[in-house]
Amino acid sequence: MEPTRILTGITPSGTPHLGNYVGAIRPAIQMSHRSDAQCFYFLSDYHALIKCKDPERVNTSSREIIASWMALGLDPDRVTLYRQSDIHETPELTWILQCVTPKGLMNRAHAYKAAVDKNTQEKDSDPDRNINVGLFCYPVLMAADILIFNAKYVPVGKDQKQHLEMARDIAESFNRLYGETFILPEAMIDEKIPLLQGTDGRKMSKSYDNVLPIFLAEKDFRKRIMRITTNSLGPDEPKDPDTCTLFAMYSAFATPEEVATMRERYAQGISWGTMKTELFDYLNAHLEAPRKRYKELMDDPGYIEATLLHGAEKAREYTVPLLEKVRHAVGIRKI
Repeated sequence: MEPTRILTGITPSGTPHLGNYVGAIRPAIQMSHRSDAQCFYFLSDYHALIKCKDPERVNTSSREIIASWMALGLDPDRVTLYRQSDIHETPELTWILQCVTPKGLMNRAHAYKAAVDKNTQEKDSDPDRNINVGLFCYPVLMAADILIFNAKYVPVGKDQKQHLEMARDIAESFNRLYGETFILPEAMIDEKIPLLQGTDGRKMSKSYDNVLPIFLAEKDFRKRIMRITTNSLGPDEPKDPDTCTLFAMYSAFATPEEVATMRERYAQGISWGTMKTELFDYLNAHLEAPRKRYKELMDDPGYIEATLLHGAEKAREYTVPLLEKVRHAVGIRKI
């Protein structure tokens, strides 16, 4: 029985933070150890161009992301780890899929609709102002990323579920016109993966500037934790762990037994200063070895580049024959 193909990517638009680790990186690394799975993990640098217009940020973030994944335990020999832009078959497949994708489907994409709604609310005479074609066609590129490998499962957050449904619709349209070619992908949404709050209590997001980068220098990491927003309850006053950013971060890394003990200490009224100090000590110990490995990788960009190029070679063993099959199906072949 062939292993199930699983594919996921991460966009290089900023420095990886604890929310990325808990929500995407750690589950992906755990999944890579499944004997029944064949994992494809990619750096989605083409996707970054939709919103990020800073070339240095895209390039630096690309290196930080791959260094982070490997420092945290991803073994490139166990998976196919590659850069999206090295898979030359993906843009060609994107164009072919665009030719079977109804424009109305793209009109319903959440990101595009949100951008149009924003312009409308601001009473802009042009509802499409500042909306590029990349944003509009993003779901087709995402579909091509998935279908070029005929991946069965795609781990995503709830906000990406619509894009997976669109990828299925696009695959079905192609299959209906040209014959069974693509497997219909399915979203993998793990409801148990925690969504970490940022230092200000809102969802951890680069757009809010409230993130905790995974590999901040130890001194700066401590400062960030000490600045996390808490309420005004004093020492010895019982506190609610289920509404506390500090407790959520601790729980994302601690064992069930440690979490139960900490929950009891909240009931007893642990002080915020003590909790912040203990959270820092716990996370810092957890990240100490990966932080050292991360620095080694960041200091050796040649190794990261070689790893990605090797991954692209492995990936194209699948994408080249698949695209040839697609080209033949649509009539792009020798006369």
